[in-house]
Amino acid sequence: MRKVNDILKRKGNTVSTVSPNLSVIEALEIMAEKNIGALVVVENESFIGIITERDYSRKIVLKGKSSSDTPVSEIMSTDFPSVLINDTVEKCMQLMASNRIRYLPVIEKDKLVGIISINDVVTETILTQQETISHLHSYIQS
Repeated sequence: MRKVNDILKRKGNTVSTVSPNLSVIEALEIMAEKNIGALVVVENESFIGIITERDYSRKIVLKGKSSSDTPVSEIMSTDFPSVLINDTVEKCMQLMASNRIRYLPVIEKDKLVGIISINDVVTETILTQQETISHLHSYIQS
């Protein structure tokens, strides 16, 4: 059974982070530069939330706010369950589905050690299925 650690080994544990005081427009510029859809918000090296393109569209654009005058802390999402490196990919899928979220912070000893997305979970599931199929082919051929 695949674990969160397997995902982090495959994709790495580099996390793009921003301060809660950063303006939303600066956060969007970082996302565009890195071609990513979310940034982790940290304060004093602790995870406090995530800002996503969805947060921007729903909490800035639709409400007519200024992205240069609004800090990230005002629109970031904060209700995220966290996972541990030894949690299963299945647990991550369940958490993402039941909470209707696309990202999960990976926390170990109160420190952020990575972030996984729904794409990471889907990719890991596909790799697991391909591995199973390969084993079955080998078994059938022997």
